Amino acid sequence: MAPLVLLHGLGSRRQVWDPLRPALPARLADVRALDLPGFGATPATGAASVPALADWVLATVPPPFHVAGSSMGAGVALELGRRGAALSVTAFAPIGFWGPVSRRWCQASVTAARACARTCGPALPRLASAAAGRVALFGLFFGHPTRVDPVAGVADARALAAAPGFAAARDAFAGHRFGDAGALADIPVTVVWGSRDLILPAFQARRAARLLPGARHVRLRGCGHLPFNDDPHMCAELIAATA
Repeated sequence: MAPLVLLHGLGSRRQVWDPLRPALPARLADVRALDLPGFGATPATGAASVPALADWVLATVPPPFHVAGSSMGAGVALELGRRGAALSVTAFAPIGFWGPVSRRWCQASVTAARACARTCGPALPRLASAAAGRVALFGLFFGHPTRVDPVAGVADARALAAAPGFAAARDAFAGHRFGDAGALADIPVTVVWGSRDLILPAFQARRAARLLPGARHVRLRGCGHLPFNDDPHMCAELIAATA
């Protein structure tokens, strides 16, 4: 079977997918979770916009492949599907279905989370060890922040604080809005939103449904912007069903 490519969001890293990977079926054995340029372990290359990141993915993993993406990575996944490079697309809270106000909110809220991670610095492990601290640190991203593993959460926060590609990718959001669906009408597409998404609120799912009428649209009750920790089995099931 063709590989499954997993693409994280702004300020994140490939490990964001770890909670759901054990729940993926055996037929999806070739799973390639990527650190996009300037995030995680991948150096910055200057690629920041959705089209440029899609170019980078195509240079890294030869198509065709199945792809699932989160937030910014979901925008890239839809672009790969639009170009005809992906066999299927599962998009969790994709960017690009926003208006000017909600786009600025997304940029500002993730920037604030990055500033918090930088400010807390050495105190992150102590804060994450308590349930109240996890709510404060991770509540913006997860529907159930107390369930976040403290070690993984601290590592994610430090990756967000350190990501050299953050500013360029965030600023490139201003030029991105979903438009031409291209080849997406010819492949399986699932668009997923968590009902507790505070970064890209779920009302944006209505615009996604209008622009992608042939896609499957799913609302995950009680899940946040990163639903993979809130409901890993359902997220894995959605990817598997789409692929």
